[in-house]
Amino acid sequence: MIQVQTFVFNPFSENTYVLYDKTGEGVVIDPGCFQQNEYNELETFVKTNQLTIKYILITHGHIDHVLGCTYLKKSWQTPIWLHQKEKETYDAVPTYAASYGFNQYLHTPADYYFTNDEVISFGNSTLDIIYAPGHSAGHVAFINKEAKMCIGGDILFNGSIGRVDLPGGDYDTLIKSIKSKIFTLPEDTMVYPGHGEPTTVKKEKATNPFFT
Repeated sequence: MIQVQTFVFNPFSENTYVLYDKTGEGVVIDPGCFQQNEYNELETFVKTNQLTIKYILITHGHIDHVLGCTYLKKSWQTPIWLHQKEKETYDAVPTYAASYGFNQYLHTPADYYFTNDEVISFGNSTLDIIYAPGHSAGHVAFINKEAKMCIGGDILFNGSIGRVDLPGGDYDTLIKSIKSKIFTLPEDTMVYPGHGEPTTVKKEKATNPFFT
């Protein structure tokens, strides 16, 4: 069974996730770490638990979700995976990083661009890649059916939805993605968002103000 460890990094309070199983293999999803103390916190957890990080997986390419990609790739020699429709968003980060105060940001191109309906494997575990645009053009979620969990990035939040006023965002597309890709999951599926506390499909279907 997949274990989930959450870290809250950078001034945007972004959720970075480490997923791993009993084999000791794991993945990092959306590394938002930027300060050395944040790198140390993540690396200490990985070392203490004797994990081997197989992939760096990105739900979408906004700056707060990718700040740690270059550092972690160099540290662990771990490839970066991104949806092909998110390449432009990800590669644009260096053009505006300084305006958000990240003057030391270093960019590294993704190593692999996945398409729809691929499956990521690590240890004894798998993650289904679900293409769910709307917050950005190539946004994806990572689903493990056995554990009934969804790493959803900025698609759906506890009581809210992702913003749609950034390049690649579209309200109608986002609502459609949530209804067709997230709300069709079992209602007891735990949704781990890119910001804030986890929630469930059942709760958001019943109480999220954008759908009630």
